[in-house]
Amino acid sequence: MNPNWRSFLQSADAVFVSGSDEIVNFGDAAGELQAARSQTILVPLTHLGLIAASGDDAKTFLQNQFTSDINHLGANQVQHSAWCTAKGRMQASFLVWREADAFRLIVSGDLEEDSLRRLQMFVLRSKVGLAALTGDRLLLGLAGPQAGKALEEAGLPCPAAPMTRAIGEKASVIALEANRYVAVVQPEVVVEIWTRLTLKARPAGLPAWRWLDVQAGFPLISAVTKEEFVPQMADFERLGGVSFHKGCYPGQEVVARTQYLGKVKRHLYRISCDQPLAAGADLHSPDNPDQPCGKIVSSAPSPAGGFEALAVVQSSAASNLRLGSHEGPKIEAVAVNP
Repeated sequence: MNPNWRSFLQSADAVFVSGSDEIVNFGDAAGELQAARSQTILVPLTHLGLIAASGDDAKTFLQNQFTSDINHLGANQVQHSAWCTAKGRMQASFLVWREADAFRLIVSGDLEEDSLRRLQMFVLRSKVGLAALTGDRLLLGLAGPQAGKALEEAGLPCPAAPMTRAIGEKASVIALEANRYVAVVQPEVVVEIWTRLTLKARPAGLPAWRWLDVQAGFPLISAVTKEEFVPQMADFERLGGVSFHKGCYPGQEVVARTQYLGKVKRHLYRISCDQPLAAGADLHSPDNPDQPCGKIVSSAPSPAGGFEALAVVQSSAASNLRLGSHEGPKIEAVAVNP
């Protein structure tokens, strides 16, 4: 993490997880979660990494590695995408966009180094350069009813539609959905931009942003869920993160076979429980006590109390879920895409 940025955030009352770059809160965890429901919040997205792919062959290289159709990624478009193993299991999930003749990839921060190292193994003679940009660009999350106004008053561009990008002099901005944005900011202007945005937005920790991810049905693959799911289990094709009309990529045969044979028995669910839910934790059912029937993808405390999460769950067991064991606390589950 950029040390000057960390120092500034600490001076602004950010509370970091010990030994980590993740921000728990800005002094009022409960209030920040409540603000995420109806107010406008500003979150340093220190849990995410950023990778650059450049060079004459960058587009072809990514097209041959990722599940989405990079060839049809427009200049101001943003795509969900995934990188799979030969068995079709997601090693990482990405947000991808073009920047001039290069590409930018947002990935879970705990997978940035591993993804970069593994991708470089496939470059071979291709004219592709891969590099981490986490220290050179900083990510800010902005969400809520005044988010667009906050961008405007801070002198930042506001994208016209979800999954598009707008470019400004000091930052570019991605629209994830209505009233939710990610600003990609140069370190030398981030304090200025942060200060302007806080005129309309309340600083909040990562739990508030993760709760919004749960509400949006956005499954971020992290180190604890790496290689656990084929894309359709996480409803990734519903996000536009899988193309079934492009050529080969790692795991393509498995992904295509799963789609066309209709063998997807697990899907993405939004779950809730009065006990803490942790990414990577197994879910169980009394109907099948011998093996897990689901796994949590991402989680957050709920503004209403208790905890909420996204989980990949065996559909036949979704009505009778338990946490930790088949005798554990009961979990309520609703399909993200019924």
